[in-house]
Amino acid sequence: MTKFALFVGLITLDLIYLAQSPPKNNQKLVATDYAVAAGGPATNASVTFSYLGNKSQLLGVLGLHSMTQLITTDLANYQITIVDLDCNKQTSPPVSSIIVTQGTGERAVISINAVKTQVNISYIPPNILENVDIVLIDGHQMLVSKIIAQKAKVQDIPVVIDGGSWKPGFEEILPFVDYAICSTNFYPPNCKNGEDVFNYLQTFHIPHIAITQGENPIEYLSYEKRGLINVAKIQAVDTLGAGDVFHGAFCHYILQTNFTDSLELAGNIAGESCQSFGTRRWMKTVKVKI
Repeated sequence: MTKFALFVGLITLDLIYLAQSPPKNNQKLVATDYAVAAGGPATNASVTFSYLGNKSQLLGVLGLHSMTQLITTDLANYQITIVDLDCNKQTSPPVSSIIVTQGTGERAVISINAVKTQVNISYIPPNILENVDIVLIDGHQMLVSKIIAQKAKVQDIPVVIDGGSWKPGFEEILPFVDYAICSTNFYPPNCKNGEDVFNYLQTFHIPHIAITQGENPIEYLSYEKRGLINVAKIQAVDTLGAGDVFHGAFCHYILQTNFTDSLELAGNIAGESCQSFGTRRWMKTVKVKI
């Protein structure tokens, strides 16, 4: 059965280059490959969720600038419904420039996040959660996200956060979260390691917490049960967006199975995505079991 998810957060235009290494000061490099795609944690997660046979709504700021056509064209390929929080915005969307190192798959990113495109909660459509089965929040629209999380809690719609990094305001959303899926770069105030992060998130009574660690095992805490989930070893071509893919896949699987199985299956999808350049090509070359 087709599921419906709402993804709340950042919409960018990603310019992605494959090169031998990032440039040094005053150095010019010629890329060996490139890709242009819509980006942002919530955006890439919505694409993955849609690719796995579901319907995605993406709630974020887009606007009217000519560059947004590149974003809308890309997302139309995956049947993403965009709900624009500022449809009259004339300035360009945030643009990210990414260099992926050929041979290691590591990436270097320079971008502008959603700090300059925060919107008032009055822009939230009144029926935005109608027919929604799960919500993912990436932390790039905090005021909007808090309202969405509160409404989802009232309606018993599970809320997932993409804890890629700590962002001020997350503490107001955490009381409404069911699944906190974080990276090793997610450090709330006064947290210095993974144990601190688990302890901090537990103070908000979040039932399910996980910390992904790249190629290392995923640490999780589910109703007081601690454990590790091994990640398949791969030869990474491009790690860009792997965390976003993980979150989109997790939203898909958690509507079908338990927490630990969802983490393992999402990890498999994220691993597959790392074996192709860019954030979209893996879907054309790898057929995953839904």
